[in-house]
Amino acid sequence: MSLVPPSPAIDGQEHSETQVCTAEHCFHAFDVLYCALTPSANPVPPKFADEKCPLFVTWNTRPSRPGRSSRLRGCIGTFEPHPLHEGLAEYALISAFRDHRFRKITKSELPTLECAISLLTDFEDADSYLDWTLGVHGINISFPHPSTLNTASSGAPSPLSSSSYLPRITSKPTFNATYLPEVMPEQGWDKIEAIDSAIQKAGWNGTITEDIRRSIKLRRYQSKKYLVDWEEYVSWRNEHGQDVEI
Repeated sequence: MSLVPPSPAIDGQEHSETQVCTAEHCFHAFDVLYCALTPSANPVPPKFADEKCPLFVTWNTRPSRPGRSSRLRGCIGTFEPHPLHEGLAEYALISAFRDHRFRKITKSELPTLECAISLLTDFEDADSYLDWTLGVHGINISFPHPSTLNTASSGAPSPLSSSSYLPRITSKPTFNATYLPEVMPEQGWDKIEAIDSAIQKAGWNGTITEDIRRSIKLRRYQSKKYLVDWEEYVSWRNEHGQDVEI
């Protein structure tokens, strides 16, 4: 599973540990997408608290046969806290229509979809690229272009190597990538495999060295997630007095 979020600054952001993701968040995202694809439809106003939170909206295609996994259909989010009413609506459509890895979601696909909402919490600066826990933390990495790495000695220890190379920041753009907490267990990755995949996802196509890993600035975070399918959304919309047309 690969995710393509924007890259806003996230330094200094702290979020309530009590933030809970519910089915209502998913229903709102589904409703926004359904109404965008059905101009005659009336939206159901959201009733959950309009708190600010970083968030991701994920669309999956449900498996056609039992025992198979859902397939990613679109996933984009933001680390910038957004009011949830507006933020979920915005990213429901961005992830459905503007994830460059996929064609736009069409109305005929709606009955095959699942919607997952992830509300991001507990952002922390990690001490190293290994300072996070599989299955608990998502990772957001940034690192300078490897050509700027300095071979000067330093006393800073490496998590896996006695090499002491440090990055030297230049005007060249940095690389950025993120993975939500559930991605690593789903893919069966250990920490090094996850980091190396994130480095490649960020756009680095060369050899991945220990010096590149050590140059990473890693920000770890946690996620509150909920998922609903199309049938659950239709029932919810009907309960609110609104029909569904496909």
